[in-house]
Amino acid sequence: MKIIKLKPLSEIGTNSYIVETDSKNAVLIDAPADAGFIISQLRESGLTLKKILLTHGHIDHTGAVCDLAEKTGCEVYIHSADITKLYDADLSLSNYLGIPLKPYKDAKALSDSDIITQDEIKFEVISTPGHTSGSVCYISGDVMFSGDTLFYRSVGRTDMVDGDSETLIKSLKRLKEIDYDYTVYSGHGAPTSLADEKAFNPYMRAV
Repeated sequence: MKIIKLKPLSEIGTNSYIVETDSKNAVLIDAPADAGFIISQLRESGLTLKKILLTHGHIDHTGAVCDLAEKTGCEVYIHSADITKLYDADLSLSNYLGIPLKPYKDAKALSDSDIITQDEIKFEVISTPGHTSGSVCYISGDVMFSGDTLFYRSVGRTDMVDGDSETLIKSLKRLKEIDYDYTVYSGHGAPTSLADEKAFNPYMRAV
């Protein structure tokens, strides 16, 4: 499994990741903005986009979804609790952030413990609500894509639409109980490891 970290996209500087399979297919983790740039990176690597896995439904993670789906025919996956954010300008924070929303209504709904497979690569869905009601992490191999649930030494904010701090604490407890040191690729900022966050992240230490 090869992971290509794209440059931060959207007005907020959101991370996204291309996961390459042995058959030169690709799974995109989050689609922040600039579908043209993302497609150029896929073409540069000779990859065909098959799936987009969304960590949650905020516009800075989903802004390119509709254009990418239209141009590539890829499937789009998001937790069932966040699916309406793909076409609701208030819930997605589109109106709040002033980022135009191109509605998308053909996403496939995910639930906790679902397994999404592309070729030889499997992604396990870990429900981690708190930042949004439908926030998830994806685990594949020795990697965790944590979206806005867990950052390097921080966590996602909970003061936006359907955020909840007590729920996030429960999600952090769940991650803390995982007995494996995954490399963590988050929605914003630098990569880290689950072991380091357990040891040094003040939010993880407190739960």
